[in-house]
Amino acid sequence: MDIKPLGSMPSRRPPADYFTGTVWQDPIIEAPAPARIRGAFVRFEPRARTAWHTHPLGQTLHVVSGVGRVALWGGPVREIRAGDTVWIAPGEKHWHGASPDTAMMHIALQEHLDGTHVTWLEKVSDEQYDAKVGG
Repeated sequence: MDIKPLGSMPSRRPPADYFTGTVWQDPIIEAPAPARIRGAFVRFEPRARTAWHTHPLGQTLHVVSGVGRVALWGGPVREIRAGDTVWIAPGEKHWHGASPDTAMMHIALQEHLDGTHVTWLEKVSDEQYDAKVGG
């Protein structure tokens, strides 16, 4: 058993190459082998978002507070709210972040495959982000 005391894993700003706007990550777990789970609380200020990306074994997002957006490549922008849980299948190109006027915090959980838990791609354009919410 390993107990991480509150504050032992400080908040961090993720690399600007992979995010637009102000985003903070608070690690929850990065389990040692043979486990593969990695998780974090991720806080997005209004309009902040990830770049397009994929996960080799998929990703689960659970919205803790606020209102956000998520989209799959070629699909509509969908609104997500506190209490919603989103499953993104392995290899699906997607992005997620806060709504234009409201911050959003979610728990992000994903497993690694051969040491890779995410593949980062191009940034989400303002036009893609501002697309009409649908679906």
